[in-house]
Amino acid sequence: MIVAHELSKTFIGVPGQAKRRVVAVESVSFNAEDGRITGLLGPNGAGKSTTLRMLATLVQPDSGNATIDGHSINKDVLAVRQHLGFMPHNAGIYPRLTTRENISYYARLCGLNKKTTATRVEELVDLLDMEKFADRRTTGFSQGQKTKVALARALVHRPQTILLDEPTNGLDVMATRGLREIIRQLAQSGHCIVFSSHIMQEVAALCDEIAIISDGNISMTGTLDSLLNTTGQSSLEDAFVRAIGGEL
Repeated sequence: MIVAHELSKTFIGVPGQAKRRVVAVESVSFNAEDGRITGLLGPNGAGKSTTLRMLATLVQPDSGNATIDGHSINKDVLAVRQHLGFMPHNAGIYPRLTTRENISYYARLCGLNKKTTATRVEELVDLLDMEKFADRRTTGFSQGQKTKVALARALVHRPQTILLDEPTNGLDVMATRGLREIIRQLAQSGHCIVFSSHIMQEVAALCDEIAIISDGNISMTGTLDSLLNTTGQSSLEDAFVRAIGGEL
């Protein structure tokens, strides 16, 4: 379970514009429960990736805190990482390693011994249907194949909580459908799933809970039905526009 409370992050200085303050996330709060899929919905630049990176302990918040399965991202970094699987947006995989080698390498970084690593790699190859390319070097892989390898790395240490940053970006229709089914299976087995997206249809089709984020702020949270009822709209797109104060 994730409990995020008033997370904020400001970056100072961008290329060519030194000392400019950029508020990426401002006082973001939301909960994500075990056994449910929570979508962080917002346009590009809304603060989704920064929020996930703070939760993953890759970026330290300027203020606020969050707990991952009861462990503070500010005080219990190692414990958080043990409970968390994170697949960043466009996560790079090592092109000169095979699928199995990529997963094995990450498993060893997570502290798994050789026997457990070998068993876990085969489980993930089977779960994600990667047998056909399990022993190929990943250079030249399709986006769908790369996504599966990156997801396997995030799952290799059996984390309870899983963060996915725009996981379907660049995938074709069939690859997207397959990934959605895997995400549903993970939630049904009791995992806490949080994924970010700017695609309304994807969030509406998959998520149990939705947190709408815009300009670094959470504008509204709830189930799809509750968001539609609160905003008086019939579609998530219109509810999103209303939630962020836009004109229909």
